[in-house]
Amino acid sequence: MDKHEDLGDTGMNRTTAQDTWRAVAAATGPADRTAAEAGIRLAYRSAGLAEPAQVLWADSPLAAVALVRGLADPGRSVREEVRTRPWAEERRRVHDALGPAGWAAHWQATGAGLWDLTRALAERIRAGVTEAATAAGTGGSAREATAVRLVLLDAVLGQHDAAWLAAFDGRGERLAGLAAVAAHAGWWWPYENVAVVCERPVELHRDEAGRLDRGDGPALAYPDGFALHAWRGMPVDADFLAGLADLTPERIRAEENAELRRVMLEYYGYDRYLAASGARHEHRDETGVLWRVELADDEDVVMVEVVNSTPEPDGSHRTYWLRVPPSTRTAREGVAWTFGLDSAAYEPLVQT
Repeated sequence: MDKHEDLGDTGMNRTTAQDTWRAVAAATGPADRTAAEAGIRLAYRSAGLAEPAQVLWADSPLAAVALVRGLADPGRSVREEVRTRPWAEERRRVHDALGPAGWAAHWQATGAGLWDLTRALAERIRAGVTEAATAAGTGGSAREATAVRLVLLDAVLGQHDAAWLAAFDGRGERLAGLAAVAAHAGWWWPYENVAVVCERPVELHRDEAGRLDRGDGPALAYPDGFALHAWRGMPVDADFLAGLADLTPERIRAEENAELRRVMLEYYGYDRYLAASGARHEHRDETGVLWRVELADDEDVVMVEVVNSTPEPDGSHRTYWLRVPPSTRTAREGVAWTFGLDSAAYEPLVQT
C-alpha cells in the first residue's frame, strides 16, 4: 500500500470533504453553542493547555473585538498553541507522506478552490470590522485601527478556516477541536483565561464567482446588525444600494465615481441604458451589433449585442450584452477581445 492509499485519501474522500467544508464555510444561522464550546475545550486540551475558565459569546466579529478589548484579564493569546502549531505540524505530516507533487495535487483537489473564497471573505470582514470600529472609536483613527487589527490577528477563523480543514479532514486528532468549532460557530479568540467566540452570519449572498453580491440589502449580515454591502465583490455603502431602485440614465451619467457608475450600469442594465440614452449603432457583422454611448466626463460605454445560438427551453434565443473597450471599432473585434484574441485570430467553430 503506497503512502497515498495509506492516508485513506481517495478521490471520493476528497470530494466529500470538499463538499462538507464548503457547506460549513457558507453556513448561516445560530451557532450550536454547546458543540462549539466542547470543541473549544477539546482544542485547548489537545494543545496541552488548561481549558479556559470562561467561554464568552458575541453576535459578530465586530462585537467580539469590542468584548476582547474590554476584558480585564484574558491572559495571553494561545492562538499559536491552539491553531498555528498543530496546523503547521499536520501540514508537514501530510506533505511528507504525499511528497511535494502529491501534496500539491491533494491541495488542489480539496482546499485550493475554497481557500480563494474564504480568504477574500475573511479579508472583507477584517476590513469591515476595522472600519466600523474606527468610526465608532473615541481615540485617533490610526491608533484605533491599529488596536483593532492587533485583536483581529488573535482570531481563529472558525468556519472560514474551512479550506485547510477540507485538506486535513479526518486526519489529525489534534485538529478535532478546531474542526468542531468551525462546524458549529464563527470566528473565535483563544486566550489563557477566556475564549471569545462569535455567532455565524444570518445572511450570506454571493454571485456565481463566490463574491459578495446583493443589490437590495447586506451581502453579509450578523445578528447584531454588523453587515457588509457589496455588488459583485465591490464594497459599496448601504445608502448607495438603496438608491439603485430609482436609477435613471441622468443619475447614472451624473455619478462622478467611475466604479460606482459601472455598478449602476450593471444594475440598471446595459441594454436598457443604451435604449434610454440614444446609443449609436456603430457596426454589425455575423458576430453581433456594436453600440456606443458617449459620456462627457468618462470613457465611452461600448457594448456588443450578441444572440445565443443555443435556444432556451422555451425555444427563444437569449440576448447578451458584452462590455468591451472604448477603442473597439467592430463587433467581431469586441467579441474576440472577450476571449483574449484579436479579430483576425477569432474563428468560432460554433457561435454561442
